[in-house]
Amino acid sequence: MKTPVATKPGLHPRNRHRNRYDFAELTHISPALSAFLRQGPHGESTIDFACPQSVKALNQALLAYFYKVTTWDIPEGFLCPPVPGRADYIHHLADLLADDNAGVIPSEASVLDIGVGANCIYPLIGQHEYGWRFTGSETDGAALRSAARILEANPTLQRMIRLRRQKDNRQIFTGIIHKNEFFDATLCNPPFHDSEQNAHQENERKRRNLGQSSDVSLNFGGRQHELWCEGGEVAFVSKMINESRAFGSQVRWFTSLVSKGEHLPVLYRVMQEAGVVKVVKKEMAQGHKQSRFIAWSFLNDEQRARWVKRRVAS
Repeated sequence: MKTPVATKPGLHPRNRHRNRYDFAELTHISPALSAFLRQGPHGESTIDFACPQSVKALNQALLAYFYKVTTWDIPEGFLCPPVPGRADYIHHLADLLADDNAGVIPSEASVLDIGVGANCIYPLIGQHEYGWRFTGSETDGAALRSAARILEANPTLQRMIRLRRQKDNRQIFTGIIHKNEFFDATLCNPPFHDSEQNAHQENERKRRNLGQSSDVSLNFGGRQHELWCEGGEVAFVSKMINESRAFGSQVRWFTSLVSKGEHLPVLYRVMQEAGVVKVVKKEMAQGHKQSRFIAWSFLNDEQRARWVKRRVAS
């Protein structure tokens, strides 16, 4: 990319998207994006971020330019993720793993993505940035088939990213983590809302903030399992914490996004009751949007250090 013209505040220092998009470069590598360019208020090139087709075209260009993903697509109606925010999770996760390794980010790591989705976004970014191996789990058959098509279209990724179907939607880790299988970390973007109505109300709020009418289809759509579940993210992450106890010796760090800071006290209590040994919170931001993920481990500092030494030795 050319010399940056501006910086987006809050993103991780290693995030490739801290500067304004260079649309000339992006359209050079992904010409389809040019059909969605428009002039911004100061004469600069931009896109309509409220248009799902525009956002998908931008994602295709970003993934091709920065992450060498030559072909990427998702079916209509599935969540179209913001690439910069997803990359931030990966980079902060790298810092977490480095904390157990004298500040050095591991070049070998095995990561489990709970709910890989139709977009497969976390494995695509994490594999390119750090060379890690990923396993993506998913309950939705259509989403899993979409992720599989992405990998089939990018054959070099198939050796580093594998997919597993979670056949029992009442389970999260059970049936996915196999006996004698170990992961350095898990990550998850849980369904945030507790009902379809609340998910719809949040979409309406975002539409108003963007000055759009209610009949406009926005890029922050998504299917039911991506957006809401009974009890919302508190119930989902609490279930994840409780179920993780059975796999505490097979996973170094369990992690999950948490959309609202006020949910943390409840989740901390659940962790304490579950016997979690170590808890870490990583704050993230993209402009004015605040986010975070929590990490928990059933291994103490010495046990995690031994884990890293075994990984290096192997």
